[in-house]
Amino acid sequence: MNHAGRKGEVQAVAVATVDELRERIRRKSRLKGRQADEVSLADIVALIGPKPEGGHPRDLLIEHLHKLNDAYRCLHDRHLVALAKEMNIPMAEVYEVATFYHHFEVVRGDAKAPGLTVRVCDGLSCELAGAKELLTKLPAILGRDDVRVLTAPCVGRCEQAPVAVVHQNPVLRATPESVALAVKSRITTQPKSSGKSAFDPAALALKSVSPAPSQQQVSPDFVGFDAYKAQGGYRLVAALLSGQQEVEPIIKTMEDSGLRGLGGAGFPAGRKWRIVREQGAAEARRAAPSAEIPSGDGPPAGGPRGVIYMAVNIDEGEPGTFKDRTYLERDPHRFLEGMLIAAYAVGVGACYIYLRDEYHGCRALLESELARLQADPPCPLPVIELRRGAGAYICGEESAMIESIEGKRGEPRMRPPYIAQVGLFGRPTLEHNFETLYWVRDIFNKGASWFNGFGANGRKGLRSFSVSGRVKNPGVKLAPAGITMRELIDQYCGGMPDGHQLYAYLPGGASGGILPASMGDIPLDFDTLQPYGCFIGSAAVIVLSQHDKARDAALNMMRFFEHESCGQCTPCRVGTAKAVKLMQAPVWDNVTLEDLNQVMIDASICGLGQAAPNPIRSVQKYFAHELGVKA
Repeated sequence: MNHAGRKGEVQAVAVATVDELRERIRRKSRLKGRQADEVSLADIVALIGPKPEGGHPRDLLIEHLHKLNDAYRCLHDRHLVALAKEMNIPMAEVYEVATFYHHFEVVRGDAKAPGLTVRVCDGLSCELAGAKELLTKLPAILGRDDVRVLTAPCVGRCEQAPVAVVHQNPVLRATPESVALAVKSRITTQPKSSGKSAFDPAALALKSVSPAPSQQQVSPDFVGFDAYKAQGGYRLVAALLSGQQEVEPIIKTMEDSGLRGLGGAGFPAGRKWRIVREQGAAEARRAAPSAEIPSGDGPPAGGPRGVIYMAVNIDEGEPGTFKDRTYLERDPHRFLEGMLIAAYAVGVGACYIYLRDEYHGCRALLESELARLQADPPCPLPVIELRRGAGAYICGEESAMIESIEGKRGEPRMRPPYIAQVGLFGRPTLEHNFETLYWVRDIFNKGASWFNGFGANGRKGLRSFSVSGRVKNPGVKLAPAGITMRELIDQYCGGMPDGHQLYAYLPGGASGGILPASMGDIPLDFDTLQPYGCFIGSAAVIVLSQHDKARDAALNMMRFFEHESCGQCTPCRVGTAKAVKLMQAPVWDNVTLEDLNQVMIDASICGLGQAAPNPIRSVQKYFAHELGVKA
């Protein structure tokens, strides 16, 4: 600092010593916040590999978190710090993703990793089959400090209820004794099956796809790569890509078949192909006026602009739904061929398959069969990547799934723009449910009229109904669109169990509403249930008898919605929690509940909050006698 002297002279005054200045510089040069230690960094590199020249891709964050979680059965905070450094991502970003998903558990400091975890499904079908009693008995029977018992939302095995999962090994029709045996034996991974089976879904039309309950297996035999090719598999897509057929007739066949999206929304598949293809063409023209639509045999040259992506949704988190798992674990290559046909027709350069984390056996199966396909491709293949969910129902919503594929929190996006315009990595994206693609090969081989030739009560097409609850033979039933509830139970499910009569049913899983037995003759299909305040969605049918209460079923569903709300918007986050409290009262406060219903419907960002009131309104309208008040 400088001061004027007595004669106007400027004199220097020291404010710090040389050593003090050096220490100040050293302090400023240190990074703020917690820093990664060498041991943790070595752990990360051992799991995810050395850093590539361009750095680790940001979209692989969730995949890397899974590797950590599998290796240590938790996420140690020291590993999160090291992963953030290795991937060059802010620590806050890594932490917010890790804490968003239910299957990741962050452990702080020197705390020990959780021991063996047994998860008991508390979905409605499992609750009807005795899951509450199982949950009550298991902790005392297992009696070990290193084994913990937790509840889990629907694990997608409703036809095998009740279900417990010992780490990653499902125990079907679980009893305390069978779960204790699995724990004692340390059988913690799902067993593998052979790949030499034969499976023809078209031959099962108007029949039950699932075997009888006594014949169901954790890992049924499946059609492997060699067996699928021997049965004529991949001939169709190879012929298409060889130039034997133009794209327009392919899309026209899809439109004529009447196939609609079978994940729940029901958007016509052929129309979706045309929209996304045209969107990709527009993008390509903006990028280079002379550019053509990508042929589907890989990402086009010249960079990412003009690339169309495909995102395949196998999250299947809607309670009561298990059709995708049933087909996938038996016949994976029929789906993969359908995906390749769609990729060729639309001009897709890269396909991302998003599989729910609960399907451990399906994941191992897809990984091995994709490797077989890529090692011996029957035709030029697009880029194909398998991505793993992490326990978030909201990621069944298409834009939330895309956020998750990109390695982010699975929060729905505001629309517009729609994902056909701005989807995965900002590019036009074709999004499809697994089952929609599964039927593509048979529709082309047998003709559009084969598929739309089925139907009942004025409806067209086939539907795979996942039926569970109070029926003798639960499972996937490949029935005509438009079949009624009574026909489905009597003709496909062997009727109701002895001592049970149809009282109510959920036609479309948790969000599809609840209807009374008196409305059991309504055709089940897209657009037929909306006048009654319900919808078919993914065709997850849960049957209730006179021994059950619709209000209990609605409460089970609302607890599920409360647990699975992503928390992004207040109407859904707060509304579902408030609804659960109100629904537990002996007499419902219908005025307040209806107020909540309307706010959730009007102001929620996505379909979770918008559809959550459906079970409440159904009970208020059709089961008022259970509430102690007049309708």
